Amino acid sequence: MAPSLSTSANKGDTAEAVLWHPGENGAVACDLCAHRCLILPGRSGVCRVRLNAAGELRTLVRGRLVAAAVDPIEKKPLFHFLPGSFSYSIATSGCNFRCDFCQNWQISQAARLSPGGLDGQIVPPEAVVEETLRQGCASIACTYTEPAIFFETAEDVGLLAKERGLRTIFVTNGYLTREAVQRARAFLDAANVDLKGFDDKRYRHVCGATLRGVLEGLEALKESGVWVEVTTLVVPGLNDSAEELSAIARHVASLDPNIPWHVSRFHPDFKRGNVGATPVATLGRAREAGLEAGLKHVYVGNLPGHRAENTFCPNCATIVIERSGFSVVRNRIANGRCPECSAEIAGVWA
Repeated sequence: MAPSLSTSANKGDTAEAVLWHPGENGAVACDLCAHRCLILPGRSGVCRVRLNAAGELRTLVRGRLVAAAVDPIEKKPLFHFLPGSFSYSIATSGCNFRCDFCQNWQISQAARLSPGGLDGQIVPPEAVVEETLRQGCASIACTYTEPAIFFETAEDVGLLAKERGLRTIFVTNGYLTREAVQRARAFLDAANVDLKGFDDKRYRHVCGATLRGVLEGLEALKESGVWVEVTTLVVPGLNDSAEELSAIARHVASLDPNIPWHVSRFHPDFKRGNVGATPVATLGRAREAGLEAGLKHVYVGNLPGHRAENTFCPNCATIVIERSGFSVVRNRIANGRCPECSAEIAGVWA
């Protein structure tokens, strides 16, 4: 669960939003995420944090952090992007999805659960960057909730971070428009995309979104040149069938077999508190499906001590990065290559 900051905001505390254009009769069209909300005057979009104020799109959460913490980059999870480093992780309230199995629902769904106000503290982007440097972190991660809905904060921080030699990361549901990805190219270095399944009907019912929108966002991120990894939280009875896991694996492999795929164990939470944790055998089958689809790196997550936390050379099967939980025990990669056979290991290593 994400650490939280405690103050609150109200709907009078708005700031300028980006990525929108005016519609007819005072409406505004939001171009940030694949919902592409057409918002009437005085109303908000699906995310509940972007408002039409007299024909102008405003955001409730620009600079208003609800969480800030130092995390291992492996917690994002990113295993092929500066492994062993730390990332200063930030979030605001809100989300453009409404997943009933959300692990951070207290802050992601805050605007829906308590529409009268949002938690958070105004933190200037300069302060975020300075704290990142003070903590010895190599990157800033926009995480815990959905970076798309706090794009302005991510941009404000990310542009300053780049000037100071820091990297910026999105941990995202992937529901970004191509316009948003194009704008993010100025500051974004890596993304972990949460691909929650491969069934459009279930995406609509459980998340309030479309599978197509997620796949288009994932493809746009990959095409933009940022480093991409994919995570699937395997929820019993929801997305854990062999057919669906194989479909996810094949799609990721079709984009690039070097994309790392993390199949993560579900723990009961939010509206699925009565659902048991994902069986270890199911995660093992998911990993096998990924390897059979041609993916070179498939990881088992939320299961400390599992052998599939390690990075293996896809050519000679040598363990090139040994992990224990979120900690790197040993990193043997030299100049992006396996120390035994010199095969290239895809990733961002320095």
